[in-house]
Amino acid sequence: MGATKHLMSLLISGALIAGAGGAVMAQQSDKDKDSVKQTTKDVANDTKKAAKATGKAVKKTTKKVVHKAAKETKTN
Repeated sequence: MGATKHLMSLLISGALIAGAGGAVMAQQSDKDKDSVKQTTKDVANDTKKAAKATGKAVKKTTKKVVHKAAKETKTN
């Protein structure tokens, strides 16, 4: 009877330790998800900034070309 109680206490202790380890792993997974989420947001924000900069450059260049063409048309 003493051996059975000892075995049961070991099994229960092992289950508690394994459960605690699982909780720690779950917390690490949440942290990883948060870091992935933040990285995704950062990349999206950088893409947005790059798209805006490209759009501004295209607008500026197009404006220059149109004005130069209009000037050449007036001259001829």
